[in-house]
Amino acid sequence: MTKGYAINASLNLVGNHHRLNKRQQDALRRASASSQQISNIKANHIAKLIIQGKTVLIDGFNLIILLESALSGAYIFKCADESYRDLSGVHGTYKRVQQTNGVLKLIGETLFDLQPEMVVWILDKPVSNSGRLKGLILEIAEKFGYNWEVILDNNPDKYIVEKNEIAISSDGWIIEQVQWFNLGAYIIENKIAEADVINFNTLLNGK
Repeated sequence: MTKGYAINASLNLVGNHHRLNKRQQDALRRASASSQQISNIKANHIAKLIIQGKTVLIDGFNLIILLESALSGAYIFKCADESYRDLSGVHGTYKRVQQTNGVLKLIGETLFDLQPEMVVWILDKPVSNSGRLKGLILEIAEKFGYNWEVILDNNPDKYIVEKNEIAISSDGWIIEQVQWFNLGAYIIENKIAEADVINFNTLLNGK
C-alpha cells in the first residue's frame, strides 16, 4: 500500500501467496494502512487532556460494536494506525446484545472522567433499530446526568468530517481527515483486561 497498490490488489497478492481465508483477509484489510495514511492519522490524534471542555462526536455503531466484541471475547485487532477494529459489522441491522448496556456504561464513565463539554452520538439512520439504540443512549444519559445528544444521519462518516469537531472513531476515512481521540483503544487497554487482542501494529510495523 505504501508503494501505491490499491487495497484490493494488495490483499489479492498477499492473501493468495499466504493462502489466507476470507476472514483472515478481512482482518488484514482492516489492520493495514500505507505509511502516509498512518502518518496522517497519528498527526490528527489528540491527547486525552485536550478533550476537556470540548465537543466530541462519537461514531456510534463503530465504537459500540467494537467494545461489544471486546467484552464478548471476539477477536479484536490493534491496527497499524494504533486504532482497534473488529470483524463485526452492522449490515443494515443492529441487534442489541448482552454487552450493550455494559458498553454504554463504560463509555459514559470514561467520558465523565475526560470531561468533554458535550458528547454528540451520530448513528446511521438507515440501520434498523438505530432509533431504539438512540432511546437507550438517551435513557442512560438521563439516568447518570450525562450531557449527551444523539443524531440519526444518513451518512454519519460525512457528517462527522464536515462538522470538524473532535471525532471518536476507528474509521480510517474519518480519522485521516479530522482530529480524533482513540477512545476505543483507551477503554480496551485500561478497562477490558479480558479483551482478546491480536497486535497487528507490532506485526505490520516490524517491531
